[in-house]
Amino acid sequence: MEFVDFILAHEGDDTVRLLLSRDRFPEVDMDLAASTIEARRRLKAKLPEWYAVTSLHYPSRLSAEQCSSSATARYKARLVAGYVVAGPVATLGRVRGRGPTDRLGGVAKRRSQDHIACSQGGPRIADLTGGLGVDSWAFAQVAEEVMYNEREEKLVEAAKHNFRELGLTNVRISNAVIEKGKAGEVLGDFNPDLIYMDPARRAVDGRKVFLLEDCSPDVTGLLPELFEHSRFILLKLSPMADITMLEKRLPCIREIHVVATDGECRELLLLLEKDWNGPRRMFVAEDEAVMEIPRERMKYKAALKFGEYLFEPGKALLKSGAFDLPCSYGLEKMAPMTHLFLSETRVDELDSFGKWFEVLEVLPLDKRAMKAVGEKYPEAEVSARNIPMNSDKLRNRLGCSSGGNIHIFGAGFAARRLLFVCRRLG
Repeated sequence: MEFVDFILAHEGDDTVRLLLSRDRFPEVDMDLAASTIEARRRLKAKLPEWYAVTSLHYPSRLSAEQCSSSATARYKARLVAGYVVAGPVATLGRVRGRGPTDRLGGVAKRRSQDHIACSQGGPRIADLTGGLGVDSWAFAQVAEEVMYNEREEKLVEAAKHNFRELGLTNVRISNAVIEKGKAGEVLGDFNPDLIYMDPARRAVDGRKVFLLEDCSPDVTGLLPELFEHSRFILLKLSPMADITMLEKRLPCIREIHVVATDGECRELLLLLEKDWNGPRRMFVAEDEAVMEIPRERMKYKAALKFGEYLFEPGKALLKSGAFDLPCSYGLEKMAPMTHLFLSETRVDELDSFGKWFEVLEVLPLDKRAMKAVGEKYPEAEVSARNIPMNSDKLRNRLGCSSGGNIHIFGAGFAARRLLFVCRRLG
């Protein structure tokens, strides 16, 4: 049986049982088959373009779990193209409406000196931590040539096969360990316009790590020699990384991008430029929308009354530290540490960067009100914000089961604690 036929015939099977029955299929690499079946399940929604190509190989379940989605990979490719392609630049994404800060419109506007002149076919990008190869695949759509480098031989062999199956002809493949003192040796005669790195965020014992020096490779020690080969470096880091700490430790940061899809922070991207000491720009990307976050402190505007609408900022917006940004759009904040906002009108510019709710009722957060609300809305989502109980405890006190389009917020409002009963808006 052909490998791809086996995968399709057994894609719904228990992979543990398949591994135990390897003697029945001596012609099939059962370890590769099992990891491929499991990886395809993970990638069906995350990376549909790869899932559609049934002949691809996935030798590592972990690499499929940790790889970029097609959405985040394409965002990085458009970002890279916007910086290193001379002439028209790539579209980073749409922004709905206008706000009080400088925005990226449909096209990212860069001054001509921001570009590196490169060949007619596009930039040359070195992906030094290739992994499964998803980012290299996306870079290849905008680049003249991509260098994919990966230290694990089984992933390199899979990349050779997969890139061929995906029809890529502009990717150079390398199997080397990138470490201090070896960058020039790994790059060889490949002269990149930009170097991309996604350091592994797991220790040898499998623990997740977040400090730069604990990741592999340690980019803090590599940066000086990497800058000898490229003016620009793009780093992908954990969305859990501390942005303030990164800014202190990496003075050459030019841009910070907090990238989210489906309401969850997925990646933190740092665009570094050699010898850069100018202002740092920060962007929040939610699916197809991109917003620039002003670095000056936002003006806090306290809520003095209950509005008709409640706005809950998305995780990417909160990660950027722009806790009071909605106030720039006329919204009022419930309390300094309650990151919920009230408004008499719905502001379209914020639609992509959080959730809107219609306020149905506002009640005191006490036993009588909780009992009444729980009986009236037996099915609702529940969130606790800046009150002395978490969301699970509040749900238990209300007696609600999860579901429906009602959302109940227990929140600190000025010096009070209130229940906001809301209806989720599309």
